[in-house]
Amino acid sequence: MLYPDHERLFHRYPGNPLLTAEDWPYSVNTVFNPAATMLQDGTTLLLCRVEDHRGHSHLCAARSADGLTDWEIDPQPTLMPEPEKNPEDLWGIEDPRITYVPELEKYVVVFTSYSRGGPGVSLALTADFKTFERCGVVMSPEDKDAALLPHRIRGLWALIHRPVGWLGAHMWISFSPDLRNWGDHKLMLEARMGAWWDANKIGLCPPPIETPRGWLTIYHGVRQTAAGAIYRLGLALFDLEAPEICLLRGDSWVFGPEEPYERFGDVNNVIFPCGSTLGKDGDTLTIYYGGADTCVAAATASIHEMLGWLDRNGRPPQAG
Repeated sequence: MLYPDHERLFHRYPGNPLLTAEDWPYSVNTVFNPAATMLQDGTTLLLCRVEDHRGHSHLCAARSADGLTDWEIDPQPTLMPEPEKNPEDLWGIEDPRITYVPELEKYVVVFTSYSRGGPGVSLALTADFKTFERCGVVMSPEDKDAALLPHRIRGLWALIHRPVGWLGAHMWISFSPDLRNWGDHKLMLEARMGAWWDANKIGLCPPPIETPRGWLTIYHGVRQTAAGAIYRLGLALFDLEAPEICLLRGDSWVFGPEEPYERFGDVNNVIFPCGSTLGKDGDTLTIYYGGADTCVAAATASIHEMLGWLDRNGRPPQAG
């Protein structure tokens, strides 16, 4: 085992999966990879990736008073691709992340737009998840796995994203004065090389969690095997004032596919969270993830325990 049972960091909700295609009010193929936020009234909102029978994705909201049961799903898609206005949406929009930005009094939804050029990062703002102000592509293909930090850093907005280059797929951070024009790009975390669980391809999961010690970040790593890829989760901690600086990175993965709904589906062996919510105790984190690109599931973890695990098992990043 990775570590003793008493050190297991993530605890699956016994009622998983939370949502499947059968729960949807209209015909779909699969539902997975949801963004998450806590609304002002305490309701949990998931903005789910929904794939239709063409293979194209759109986003649809589901709401729950307790974040686990009795989901109310929008009867129609919440945010649809608009290829006539936004040609980058030609083959769908997917894998959103939500950040509430107090300065704007709005939620910023960052998602992947997919077209002939490949996947790119798009951004939209909303106050109510009914109407959206689309800002278009902010990071050109091939780029995805993006989320906005909730407040300015050194006077600028900060966006984490994952461009793909010939040396691999690594996490970067970029800065903007207006959410539309981005620059000052900095490498944030490299995929390792060789036999590591997170070799060659990594990416951000939910938006980072701001703690007094730094930005606690859950990221995914992809292990290529003879039987296909395995998507697992790892932990890292970044500097509060300079989030491009990684303070600690765990060598081991901390959460991986074990249950049938994670191991078997449209894409086997995938755990892929895009959203999380923080409990009233300020410590319990609920992550919402896609299982095998087929369903939505949930797990809980303690921020205190994750930071403690990084203290025991993490180190500043090193090459390889």
